[in-house]
Amino acid sequence: MTDADETVLHVGGASPYDVVVGHDLADHLPAMVGDALRVAVIVPESLVELAEDAAHGLVEALAERDVTILTVPDGEEAKSADVLNGCWEALGEEGFTRSDVVVTLGGGATTDLGGFVAASWLRGVRVVHVPTTLLAMVDAAVGGKTGINTAAGKNLVGAFHEPSGVICDLHLLETLPREELVAGLGEVVKCGFIADPEILRLVETTAPADLVPSSPVLRELVERAIKVKIDVVVADLKETGGAGGGHPGREALNYGHTLAHAIERAEDYVIRHGEAVAIGSVFVAELAHRAAGLPAEVVERHRTAFGRVGLPTTYDGAPFEDLLATMRIDKKSRGATLRFVVLDDVGSPTILAGPSEEHLREAFEAIAGDPL
Repeated sequence: MTDADETVLHVGGASPYDVVVGHDLADHLPAMVGDALRVAVIVPESLVELAEDAAHGLVEALAERDVTILTVPDGEEAKSADVLNGCWEALGEEGFTRSDVVVTLGGGATTDLGGFVAASWLRGVRVVHVPTTLLAMVDAAVGGKTGINTAAGKNLVGAFHEPSGVICDLHLLETLPREELVAGLGEVVKCGFIADPEILRLVETTAPADLVPSSPVLRELVERAIKVKIDVVVADLKETGGAGGGHPGREALNYGHTLAHAIERAEDYVIRHGEAVAIGSVFVAELAHRAAGLPAEVVERHRTAFGRVGLPTTYDGAPFEDLLATMRIDKKSRGATLRFVVLDDVGSPTILAGPSEEHLREAFEAIAGDPL
């Protein structure tokens, strides 16, 4: 469903909801919140401090409700047990009930945390996501994955909890630093490789400087990436496996993420998620080339597509042995067997289980170098 300035993408399944994409979408928030009297808005410190008019306009749309603002740290620092507990305590103090609603207003980390707050409070209350970064729009806000980090790794504690609705207001991207917008493109390009080659064509034929929040091309990229995620999630919400034919189901969305999460941990989460995904995607392309015969031209296309938008495609910031140890506790691993989402070709993901350490090391050596 589309009108002059909005697109509504429907997510089917047991708990259906809509993802609205467009500009100046504050009017959609009251309807998604519904008849709840209490609303807890989880927002990172940076958005509160900057007092961005667009972001706060969304909050002001809830003027008739009892709104509690829960401020959390920026970035991955928000995804901790201590911050989670602080949110629980605040909800308890406010007398938050099953009929009340959590709204997340922020990037991917805020969305992950806020979703888990909603999933765990009273065993589950409704949540509406208002992502304010490109990464959150195309990744964290859709699909119901929520979670926090532990000392052992990223997103190891969490729950599946689908939102009641998602508002992707592209106007909110106008204050986003360029490097954050570019980082969000990491997940977009990934979607091109696993499912939608048209995304790659758009990236390869559009001048990077033209990929701005007001650009029709960026909007199409956002909508296409969200559609990829919707299609995968509806078919396999809880990552139990594909529908046959070798497709890995929801695990396909983790393309590049096994090494990416290891790099994020090694870099103490200073590196942006989309940057790490770009590096991890080139790594698994190199791995698939060695272990499963992925054509060399597809490997090179990874480097050119991610690199064209300004994302890194090389990494030498941590020893291979350290990264390998972290990858061994990745959520896709089964016992002692490492499993990677790889490609047979563009748009054809599959699982590579138990690659040799020789192939892993060779693939890592192939991406060594100074980051872009």
